[in-house]
Amino acid sequence: MKPPPFSYHAPDTIEDAVSLLGSLENAKLLAGGQSLMPMLNMRYAQPDHLIDLNRVAALAFIREEAGGIEIGAMTRQREVEYSKDVARLCPLLAEALPQVGHRQTRNRGTVGGSLAHSDGAAEIPTVAAALDARLTITGPGGAREVAYRDFPVGYLMTALGWDELLVAVHLAAWAPGHGWAFQEFARRHGDFAIVSAAALIERDAAGIVTRAALALGGMGAAPVRAEAAEAALIGRPGSEETIRAAADTCRSIEAQDDVHAPAAYRQKLAGVLACRALARAAQRAQASRVR
Repeated sequence: MKPPPFSYHAPDTIEDAVSLLGSLENAKLLAGGQSLMPMLNMRYAQPDHLIDLNRVAALAFIREEAGGIEIGAMTRQREVEYSKDVARLCPLLAEALPQVGHRQTRNRGTVGGSLAHSDGAAEIPTVAAALDARLTITGPGGAREVAYRDFPVGYLMTALGWDELLVAVHLAAWAPGHGWAFQEFARRHGDFAIVSAAALIERDAAGIVTRAALALGGMGAAPVRAEAAEAALIGRPGSEETIRAAADTCRSIEAQDDVHAPAAYRQKLAGVLACRALARAAQRAQASRVR
């Protein structure tokens, strides 16, 4: 199929893009187009106006900031995948990105586009949940900041207003020597994950877990933090038994039931992938500690 008719707009600045959003009815933003274009072709989306952000240079950047890294919404996923700063400050994101679609997808797909599309099985949102990302949003009323945990509000729905756009995502860096890991199961490489797990662990000199984060993708409309698993790890040695017990708590997290997999299967996968991700993260933290 071909997309429905629409008027095309190509602003050069953030201000112009916001002005167009506020003045045009039934407008959609075009970033990398990896989700929107298929939706247009299948007539799932039928905007009267398409606002192309690809000329807005101010939205494409990767820069180190105090305590972490900031990535512009129009930054290509491929650029983030090969960024040395991202690998150094947020290795979890660097490890997850090769699982995002295929090389051609990542060449055009953007970080902000993935976050704004807000598919609960997508890798970048799952990493954002694990890293407690902060999102900068702008609109006619100016800029505001939203914690990622408050960003998804439903299936493919976010806290973005109809006249707002995502500007950047801020990812806090964990302490040097922390462990990280990303695991997912998909029927084919490049497909959305049935379930994924993003894990981060910090350990002290005695090997005790002092900080942990675990996010699961594919369980529902948005990635979920496995808070029970995190609590089961903190203050305990990062042993195989501790990790297995923590991961088993993920089997009781509510999961969606759809044509791709039943809820019970997703819950079982959550436990398996959480165990693998936590074990790998703990191993990396231990290896860093003993060097």
